[in-house]
Amino acid sequence: MEKVVLAYSGGLDTSYCVKYLIHEQNLEVHTILVNTGGFTEKELEETEKRAYELGSSDHVNKTILDEFYNKAIKYLIFGNVLKNNTYPLSVSAERIFQAIEVINYAKKIGAKYIAHGSTGAGNDQIRFDVIFQTLAPEIEIITPIRDLKLSRQEEVAYLEKHNVHYSWEKAQYSINKGIWGTSVGGKETLTSHSSLPDSAYPSQLKKEKEETITLNFEKGELIGLEGVKDTPVKNIQKLEELASAFAIGRDIHVGDTIIGIKGRVGFEAAAPMIIIKAHHLLEKHVLTKWQQYWKEQLANWYGMLLHEGNYLDPVMRNIEVFMEDSQKSVTGDVKIKLKPYHFTLEGVTSDFDMMKSDFGQYGEMNNSWTSDDAKGFIKIYGNANKIYHNVNPSES
Repeated sequence: MEKVVLAYSGGLDTSYCVKYLIHEQNLEVHTILVNTGGFTEKELEETEKRAYELGSSDHVNKTILDEFYNKAIKYLIFGNVLKNNTYPLSVSAERIFQAIEVINYAKKIGAKYIAHGSTGAGNDQIRFDVIFQTLAPEIEIITPIRDLKLSRQEEVAYLEKHNVHYSWEKAQYSINKGIWGTSVGGKETLTSHSSLPDSAYPSQLKKEKEETITLNFEKGELIGLEGVKDTPVKNIQKLEELASAFAIGRDIHVGDTIIGIKGRVGFEAAAPMIIIKAHHLLEKHVLTKWQQYWKEQLANWYGMLLHEGNYLDPVMRNIEVFMEDSQKSVTGDVKIKLKPYHFTLEGVTSDFDMMKSDFGQYGEMNNSWTSDDAKGFIKIYGNANKIYHNVNPSES
C-alpha cells in the first residue's frame, strides 16, 4: 500500500482527509502535526490519540517554535510587519514552515503522496503547494477538500457516515492558533458587514483593572519582561498569557488573496500587536529618518512575499540582512498600559534615544544654530518651490 503524509491539525478538514484517503484512495496515511505554538502538551497528546482513532498508521508531533521564531517572527518584529496595517501574519507565516517539515517527514518515510486539507478558495493551498513543488517535485499532492469542493456540512456528514462524531457547532468556526496569533473564520467573515461574536474568539475577557508592564528590547529582540530576562519565544508566550486576559489584539483583516479575490478573516494576537507597536515606538526614538523610511519599504515587501508563500525566494535573505543590520541600536525599555480590549504605549527609555540630543528640543530651544542659520536654511530649502512657481505663475 502506498504511503501518504497528511499535514494534520486535528480540525474538521484534516479529520475528513484521514478518512477519505483511507476509504476512497486506499492509502496508508501518516499524519504529522507541526506545532508553531498553538498546542499545549496535553492537546498534542489528545491530537495524537485522535489521529490514531481516525485510522492514521503513524503520527508525529513536531514542535518548531525556536526555528519559527529565528527564521520568521524575528524579522516580522524587526520590520513591524502588519499586512494592510492590520494583520501580523499570524497564519500565513507559519504555513511555510509547516510545509517544510511535512516535506522532510515525507522524504524520511518514502511517501509517494503528500496531502493537506486546504480549500480551493484561500491562500493556504498556494503556500503549501509552492513549498511542496519546490522542495519535492517528485511527490504528488492530494487535496480532497479542494478537489471535491466540499462544504463544512458535507465534511461533517461524511465523518458521521464513518462513525466519527464532530460537533457542528464547533465546525462553524475555523480556528488556527499559533505563537504569533490566532485566526478565526466563520460565516460572518464571508460577508463585508458582519462582525464576529465575542464567543468566536478563543480568549475571553478575564481582567478589567489596568496594568502597566515594561518590555525590554535588545537589538530589536524582546529579551525580557519587567526586567526578567528569558528567550524571545518564552517572552512572547508570557506576554500572550498576560495580555490575552484583557482580550487585546482582536480585529478583522481584509485583504487581496493570492488568487485575486478579496478575503476577510478575524484574528486575535495580543502579544504580536503589543510587541510590534512597542518595537516600532522604540525605533522612532533610536533610528534615523532614512533608516525608518527604507526599512518600512523593504519590510512591506518582505511581509507581502512571506504572506504569499514566497519565503524561498533569495531576495528574502537579502532583506533579512538589511533588517538585522538596522537593529544595532534598537535597545531599550518600552512601557505599556494594558486595558480591556486595548493598550496604550506610555513611553521609552533607551541609551540610544536621539531625543536626548544636546542639539535642541523640538518646538522649544535650539542650541547648535543661530536664528540667522535657520533663516538661511529655510530660504535655500524653499528654492525648488520658488523656482517652479516663478516659471509657472498660473499655478500659484
